[in-house]
Amino acid sequence: MIAALIRWSVANRVLVVIAALIVTGAGIWAVRQTPVDALPDLSDVQVIIKTTFPGQAPQVVEDQVTYPLTTAMLSVPKAVTVRGYSFFGDSYVYVIFEDGTDLYWARSRVLEYLNQVSGNLPAQATSTLGPDATGVGWVFQYALVDRTGGHDLAQLRSLQDWFLKYELQTVPGVAEVATIGGMVKQYQVVVDPDKLRAFGVTLAELKNAIRAGNSETGGSVIEMGEAEYMVRATGYLQGIEDLEAIPLGVNDKGTPLVLSDVADIRIGPQMRRGIADLDGEGEVVGAVVVMRWGENASTTIDAVKERLAELQKSLPEGVEIVTTYDRSELIERSVDTLKSTLIKEFIVVALICALFLFHLRSSAVIVLSLPLGVLVAFIVMKLQGINANIMSLGGIAIAVGAMVDSAIVMIENVHKHMEREPLTKENRWRVVGDAAAEVGPPLFFSLLIITLSFLPVFTLEAQEGRLFAPLAFTKTYAMAAAAALSITLVPVLMGYFIRGKIVREGMNPVNRALIAVYRPLINAVVRAPRATLVIAGLILAVGLWPATRLGSEFMPPLDEGDLMYMPTTYPGVSVDKAREMLQHTDRMIKQVPEVKQVFGKIGRAETATDPAPLTMIETVIQLKPRSEWREGMTPELLRAELDKAVQYTGLTNAWVMPIKTRIDMLATGIKTPVGIKVAGPDLEVIEEIDRQLEEILADVPGTASVYSERVAGGRYVDVDIDRERASRFGLNISDVQDIIRSAVGGMNVTQTVEGLERDPVNVRYPQRVRDSVQQLRLLPIVTPNGARIALADVADVTVVGGPPVIKSENARPNGWTYVDISDRDLGSYVAEAQRVVAESIELPAGYSLAWSGQYEYMVRARDRLAIVGPITLAVIVLLLFINFGRFAEVLIVMGTLPLALVGGLWLLYLLGYQLSVAVGVGFIALAGVAVEIGVVMLVYLNQAIRRREIATEEDVQEAVIEGALLCIRPVIMTVAATIGGLLPIMFGSGTGSEVMRRIAAPMVGGMISATILTLAVIPALFLLWRRRSAGQA
Repeated sequence: MIAALIRWSVANRVLVVIAALIVTGAGIWAVRQTPVDALPDLSDVQVIIKTTFPGQAPQVVEDQVTYPLTTAMLSVPKAVTVRGYSFFGDSYVYVIFEDGTDLYWARSRVLEYLNQVSGNLPAQATSTLGPDATGVGWVFQYALVDRTGGHDLAQLRSLQDWFLKYELQTVPGVAEVATIGGMVKQYQVVVDPDKLRAFGVTLAELKNAIRAGNSETGGSVIEMGEAEYMVRATGYLQGIEDLEAIPLGVNDKGTPLVLSDVADIRIGPQMRRGIADLDGEGEVVGAVVVMRWGENASTTIDAVKERLAELQKSLPEGVEIVTTYDRSELIERSVDTLKSTLIKEFIVVALICALFLFHLRSSAVIVLSLPLGVLVAFIVMKLQGINANIMSLGGIAIAVGAMVDSAIVMIENVHKHMEREPLTKENRWRVVGDAAAEVGPPLFFSLLIITLSFLPVFTLEAQEGRLFAPLAFTKTYAMAAAAALSITLVPVLMGYFIRGKIVREGMNPVNRALIAVYRPLINAVVRAPRATLVIAGLILAVGLWPATRLGSEFMPPLDEGDLMYMPTTYPGVSVDKAREMLQHTDRMIKQVPEVKQVFGKIGRAETATDPAPLTMIETVIQLKPRSEWREGMTPELLRAELDKAVQYTGLTNAWVMPIKTRIDMLATGIKTPVGIKVAGPDLEVIEEIDRQLEEILADVPGTASVYSERVAGGRYVDVDIDRERASRFGLNISDVQDIIRSAVGGMNVTQTVEGLERDPVNVRYPQRVRDSVQQLRLLPIVTPNGARIALADVADVTVVGGPPVIKSENARPNGWTYVDISDRDLGSYVAEAQRVVAESIELPAGYSLAWSGQYEYMVRARDRLAIVGPITLAVIVLLLFINFGRFAEVLIVMGTLPLALVGGLWLLYLLGYQLSVAVGVGFIALAGVAVEIGVVMLVYLNQAIRRREIATEEDVQEAVIEGALLCIRPVIMTVAATIGGLLPIMFGSGTGSEVMRRIAAPMVGGMISATILTLAVIPALFLLWRRRSAGQA
């Protein structure tokens, strides 16, 4: 069938060329339209519920909001994990779904269940769904700065919240613009409790009066003079004067009592849980542009920057927009790295073909067919919606060398036919068709094997699956395109381009050198085939030794160009101390010469995608271009220097990559390579277990740092209300709690309407009556019957410990331990750590311990590949059997696989690489191309057998020597083209090169060992098999 298709293509060559031109046009269009990003989106499909419960402690938020929500969300269809965070005043619930779930379907299901449970939540709690964005959605960040000092933080925050934010949210692809830091303007009504008592006004009456004094309404319409007039009654609060004039009542003499008589009214900052700093020079207002799920990152960022440039003209004098993080720079570097790699590969492959064939026109067949195969891959990428990123483009890059193998062998076979029968106008297309049909079927099947050998990669799940799926898709598409072109376009191009003087194989100096080197080896193999196999077996046994020395890791570190400083701090830090820590660390980082800019954030941005407590610092460090670094400076040395430069008591340093860390934080909650999650009902017991883990793991070799969260390390002032004592004064629990909530905590009772801006109005007691436990006990309360009592009369006020943040997973409270490792591979470290923990810690009943982080991904990927690997080998065997029709030949070809393994393992060992998912993908790719060497060699050996009359064993030996010498050039050419295509990846640098090198390394090493050993082993096996057949005949 394949031979018939080749002959049809040659006969209908004009149609084939027209179809190729159409595909070329479609491919160029697809290249221009394909979305571009740096990394594939590794985030889980997740929906975030953010609930604001102002002024409430984490335990209250957990009991009344987070726990009801998490238990309800456990029933959502396709939900895998429900993770809850209870902070001061905020609850975050992350519902993580199965792979492949449509995001908008998931959002509708979560909304459905949220509606069911919302009636059980407190009236003051407000729940909203987070944006339709993912962990890689933070594509752009900027800061508003006024270096002239003309605008304070409140004015800059107003500009961001009420001007820039809404302008940027109209940009296509933007899901949300989240503000960081600054001060929200707040009207503060500071009530004097003595004056309230003197005038006989309760706090509840005062709050109701403020609410009643802030509204507008309409009065329908009236007609006057044949015209309609709409009636409107004004009444919005628009400043301090309006607040001061709010009436609270009238005394006996008819004099009105107004708000200013019992309270001081002023403008101040609202309580905040996030601070931003630029270069350690002071606070600024920052913002994050969150990209919508599935959008084109490059296009979105360009549109945002263009819009910001326009908006800069509308900002007040002195205010400027400073870019603090720009993903487009990483995208450009990633794409440029792979573009240059692809161009180098094209050049190397073309030069190899010209060198071996000594015929430029023959090389033109490859130069024209190779880009077309790449364009076909882009067409399918566009149709499937796959972004162009370092992984999808990397799939094409590792396929380039193998894509031209069939064309090389076909061209070489045409040259051989031309030596026997010179081409004329009459016989050109017949000779070309015969030559292509002779080797086409086995070559097509070998390319099909390379294509299908990537099946295991498609079965990878979760983060590793999302990382390598684009690479697997594009490599598969490129190889499938190459297989299709090899039996359609390549024979036609050969007919058009292979003409003129052909250097005979015997006269080609490269071929003569190859034969001169190979002839003594093949003669020795034919004389002693069994000894050859024994030697190959010994080499194989010795060659597998490096496998025992290689460590394991999930993924090599991916250099994103920028760094993020993400230290761990102890809980209970005040806002002022947090600001001081942030500015000091930013200043220290900025002193390192390679650092261009430092943008620090402590606490959280105003977005559901950022569940950061006030103790979490996330500082984005923009580095200068590598050309401006000091001589000899590397990323590893730079991290070490930064670690030395930043020394701050109470901080445990961590230097991570921005995108990858944010994805890991959202996927597992763990920001380090290894994390341990302890789950149970009592947070104090969990903290005790975490402390034991901290002590035990510190002594495990390879531990760089270990930190357990202090899940019960917060500080609380508990007001324990005595129901009996309160009832004597006519007070219920809610009456006392209302005073605590409003007078102590401060309560937003309404908001002003000033043009487009909305500013909160907050009511609370003066600081002098609530700044210590002693003062809180004396806090004055006006009872319903007008008596004045102290809080201590109805409640006990004490200082106690408690949770600063409560984390839960699947509705079970959690405590997490973060472990950073150095100078040791991930797999062996976790194995030893698990053993030590199992021996040292006995968990109480009802408590469990789970290992998480990158280790979780590594184990899942290893288990999956262990299942699918053998299935892939079975598919390869089946395809080989379909092609050759005999199991003997299938087994001979499969003998190349263990031989390829030897070189791959040795090169990994010599380069110091660990076994990882990327290395596993490289070995999977190696399986296909290694089998191809065996197929090509077997084709030539079979041709040599068919050309001879086989009567004796000597005839078999002569045929094997002839076939082996004839195949040396195509085998070495295909290997050289494959390795040549991979060398630019091996020696490349830049963004993404770390992952691509680990995919290419086993392929390069394996191809070298497979070629050297296959040239001896396959002839020996073939000779023994054929000699046995000849003997039986």
